[in-house]
Amino acid sequence: MAKRKIPHDAFDYYFSLGTERSYQAVADKYGVSKTAVFNVADKENWANRIADLESKAREASEKKAVESLEQMSDRHIRMCKLIQKKALEALQSMPLTTAMEAVKSLDLSIKQERLIRGEPTDRSAVSVEEVIKREYERWMHVADTIEEGDNDDNRRAG
Repeated sequence: MAKRKIPHDAFDYYFSLGTERSYQAVADKYGVSKTAVFNVADKENWANRIADLESKAREASEKKAVESLEQMSDRHIRMCKLIQKKALEALQSMPLTTAMEAVKSLDLSIKQERLIRGEPTDRSAVSVEEVIKREYERWMHVADTIEEGDNDDNRRAG
């Protein structure tokens, strides 16, 4: 059995090269030919191993991002609740005429909490369908007005 010139950790080195990854770089590091590296890579299925590792890294990164967003949302909700608690305490201890800052804090924190939870922040929030319907009706009204103007011009000309 022939002695292997390319060490077993060559794949680890190849993977660590990242965007500069090439068989030639591995060949240069270990003082072997690019063909020898290619043969080992083919035999040990380096391409699929790289794809698997990159996929796992992507999944881990996405999971970390989701967890980070969830933690941020939880933190923001806790802050909103604290502000609401403080605002309510202030409202209870102040006369109604001087409690506007507490009311503003309470209103703002409630809106922020609703926004974080994906809820509309205003009672005037409208759906996309309502906006489309309103715009469609407006356009139809404009089109009818233009058409009536054309008919008036035709009557005068005739």
